[in-house]
Amino acid sequence: MHRLKNGLIEAAGWLFYLSLLMVIALALPRTVFDPDSKDFLLLIGVVGIWRYSMGGIHFLRGMLFLYLVFPYYRRKARKLGAAADPSHVFLMVTSFRIDALTTAQVYCSVIKEAIDCGLPTTVVCSIVELSDELLVKTLWAKYNPPARVKLDFVRIAGTGKRDGLAHGFRAISRHMPDANAVVAVIDGDSVLESGIVRATVPYFKLFPNVGGLTTNEFCEVRGGYIMSEWHKLRFAQRHLNMCSMGLSKRVLTLTGRMSVFRAQVIVDPEFIADVESDSLDHWRLGRFKFLTGDDKSSWYSLMRLGYDTFYVPDAAIYTVEHPPEKSFIKASRKLMFRWYGNNLRQNSRAMKLGTKRLGWFTSLVLFDQRVSMWTCLLGLAVALIASLKYSLVYLLIYLLWIGTTRLVLTLLLSLTGHAIGPAYPLILYYNQIVGALVKIYVFFRLDQQSWTRQPTKLNRDLASFQRWFNTWSSRTMTFSAASVFIAALLIVV
Repeated sequence: MHRLKNGLIEAAGWLFYLSLLMVIALALPRTVFDPDSKDFLLLIGVVGIWRYSMGGIHFLRGMLFLYLVFPYYRRKARKLGAAADPSHVFLMVTSFRIDALTTAQVYCSVIKEAIDCGLPTTVVCSIVELSDELLVKTLWAKYNPPARVKLDFVRIAGTGKRDGLAHGFRAISRHMPDANAVVAVIDGDSVLESGIVRATVPYFKLFPNVGGLTTNEFCEVRGGYIMSEWHKLRFAQRHLNMCSMGLSKRVLTLTGRMSVFRAQVIVDPEFIADVESDSLDHWRLGRFKFLTGDDKSSWYSLMRLGYDTFYVPDAAIYTVEHPPEKSFIKASRKLMFRWYGNNLRQNSRAMKLGTKRLGWFTSLVLFDQRVSMWTCLLGLAVALIASLKYSLVYLLIYLLWIGTTRLVLTLLLSLTGHAIGPAYPLILYYNQIVGALVKIYVFFRLDQQSWTRQPTKLNRDLASFQRWFNTWSSRTMTFSAASVFIAALLIVV
């Protein structure tokens, strides 16, 4: 009954969206649909050639990897049989300020996976609160794992996830794992799908130069409908992009939600230092440590150390998402601020590794990350200027174009295996515009960082003049860049 109700609501949503597109189309003059007319609908899409080209390439690469290349790799990995088994598996979970129900779900899945995988396994719990330790011990007694499954606690101060990871890595180092051991790094809100260890570990044997890999993600959102759809859309887009980058073995982030590494990488002092105390030297803002973005630091460290990164699309986790605010607008902006800040801080130095290390396509993707904040705003800005200078019809043409193209993009996302909903086209456009504005804001304030789950912020203890200079130089550069962008469009239009 519940499924039927949801199905009817979704059907009504799609019907409303299509009806809205038809209303806009009927309000436009016929010349908009005449290919010989200067008002032809597709002409307004010329400004998006770069963005649509990049999106099209990602889609084709993603589909190639998902349906042809990866199944071939999977068959090769299965043929390896027991020869691909690691000597030891470490399942390291980091937990801090996560509700007891979610923590219990996570550790239940981890302990069951440690038992079911049939391999020598150690569960490493990097925790802060005593209550988490007592909860894990209770679950451990309930499942009563065999002797080959061990438990190791790492108690730390609540000084951030990076410290929790570093202490966990050092605890694993003390076990002295050999070259064939692997380490799964799991976030405290990630529930493992059964069989995920067996689905991921063979690729380290198949690809000797892969230092780390990550997995597919689905989510359960403790929030409203729009917040839930927003997260699900993000994971569908992530899946497509991961497949695209997996084709080159250059996955751009090793998500802390669930990634697997060679143990020799985890115990490398350079890697531990990169994750624990990563920092950036900025020409204007000075030197500052990375508070968030451990997944980007681990990726950059692997690239710098000469390893490849991979993606396993048929191995999945389920994350329990707790929005930082009740308001969708506030929550999405907070999360975008953190995600895009991590992205741009990593981007500013990753490109310096060069095409020889990264490859041409990866370098192109990193370059696109830097320009997309402006290209995403180009269409809307041109449509607004044209509607003010010439006719409101241009804004309606733009809205029809956006509505149609976002509908097509949503339908294409359904090919990834992730479910789609009638709110996706609108959320896609919201992400494009609001995301671009957040990126521009963050780009000139890379030193500003904060967690969404905990009230931890970066305190640099700067002198008063340096704080003043950083604040006003950031504001000046943001205003100058926006002014140049608008002036250039006014000249063109």
